[in-house]
Order: sequence, then structure tokens, then C-alpha cells
Amino acid sequence: CFALAAILLLSTAALAAQPVNRITILYDAFGKSSPLKKDWGFSAFIEYNGKRILFDTGNNADTFGQNVKALGIDLKKLDFVVISHRHGDHTSGLNYLLSVNASVTIYTPKEEFGVFGAALPGTFYRKDGSLPVYMRYYDGQVPEKMTFGTAWPNANFVWVDNLTEVVPGMFLISTVSQTPGTLELRELSLAIKSPKGVVLGVGCSHPGIEKILEASMAVDKHVHLIFGGLHLVTTPDPDIGRIAAALHDQWKVDRIAPGHCTGEPAFAAFRKAFGDQYLYAGLGSVIELP
Repeated sequence: CFALAAILLLSTAALAAQPVNRITILYDAFGKSSPLKKDWGFSAFIEYNGKRILFDTGNNADTFGQNVKALGIDLKKLDFVVISHRHGDHTSGLNYLLSVNASVTIYTPKEEFGVFGAALPGTFYRKDGSLPVYMRYYDGQVPEKMTFGTAWPNANFVWVDNLTEVVPGMFLISTVSQTPGTLELRELSLAIKSPKGVVLGVGCSHPGIEKILEASMAVDKHVHLIFGGLHLVTTPDPDIGRIAAALHDQWKVDRIAPGHCTGEPAFAAFRKAFGDQYLYAGLGSVIELP
């Protein structure tokens, strides 16, 4: 009996030690009835191979904090944070995050004069030595590096502008929008290598989901799951249908869990295209990962 009890105890301990691999949706404007507050914006909490990652922070710091508390998530234990892009419906929860975890590493897109701060060499602008000192920037004594401010001056921002492996098997993909309205907007996507292919987290896909998928091929040639916003909320039905078919038939994406700015007509189109491989991802949803 003692030996059996010892074996059961060891088995239970081994199961408890296994990492939980899942995504929890913390912020979105749709979801099933729950104590969580719906609002336009996006945030997801990812647990994978023992790592705890926050992806975006939603549209309102109070709402974000309320949802985090309701779900029992401890933001003090994050390994890192990813902010996909500078829009307020993805960044406003930073004020709550920093109030409970001021030192956490936060990966953001690198932009000149961006909201997350920036730095440029003092050589970036043209100079005219013929001017009197009082007409010259810095009296003509330009610093080697010029740093620019942010609304979160104490945050530990790390700027990213190329494919970056932040921890083994977890990558940040940097893309740039060429779409009118968001022209030159830089966006980060999270790519996690799983045994079944890439798990791809997108904030709004402003550069276009197919452009992001193309960039993800540098991590793995196969995408197992896409979750997040695909920014088809105002896209005409024929274009939505083409994209849904392309992701399923050409890109061979296994599963899709769209949310946020994907749009209601696109939810319907993706559900039709992917069938039982369409995963509902409303506020409070938990998506299990391989």
C-alpha cells in the first residue's frame, strides 16, 4: 500500500510539473456571459513551456485590471510582454500593468519618434556651420545619441524591427503596413514553435495577415494556429471570402481563433471555411495549445 501511494504521489507530482500550454483571452468586445467586462480592444495571456507572456493590454486600464483580477492572473510573474502596435486599444492597459510590475520587459515596435520612445544618432539631421551658435541645435554641440520621450518613461521597453528570437522557440515578427490609413505602421506578431507548427499571435494584422504569414515562414513553414485580430472589420465580403479560402487552402493553416478587429462577417466566413478547426476566442476563452 505504501509503495502504491508513493507511485501515485510521484505521478501526481509529475503531472503537476508539466507546463500548461494555453491562451486566455483577457480583453475583447465579444464573449459569452461572464463577470468580465467587454470593450473594444485586445489582450491575451499565453502560457507555453513554462513561460508566461502578455500580448497587448487592451483599451482601458481599469477594464484590463478588472478582467485580469477576475481571471486570477498574476502579472507579477510574467516573463515578458509584447505590444503589437501603438494604437490605444492595444496599449492603454500598460498603465495598470506597470502599476503592478514596473520592471517587466516589454517588446514594442521600433519607430522613429514613437509612443514607446525612440533614439536616433545625432547625425540624423543636416547641419549648417555658418549659422551663429544661438541658431543651431544644441549650440552646435550635438549629442552622440538623441533620445525621445514616451508616455511611460519608466517602462523597460525593448524596440524590435526585425525577426527576433526572444527566448528559445519564441519569435517576434516585425512587419510594416502599406495600407492607406495605417501606412508605415509597424506591427509585431508573436510566433511560437510548437510540435505541430507555429502558433501565430496577431494584434490587428494591419500589414495584412498574408504578409505576416509570409514572414512567419522564416520560423517554420507550417502554421498550426492563428489567434488575434485580422482587421477585416470593414472589408467587403468577396475579399473576406478570398482571405478565408487562402488561409485554409493555400497557406494550409490548421486552426484559426479570430478575435478583436476580425469582424462579424469574417467570423462567419472563417467558421464556414475551417469548420470544426475554427476555435471560438471570445473574452474569457481558453485555447489549449500543443
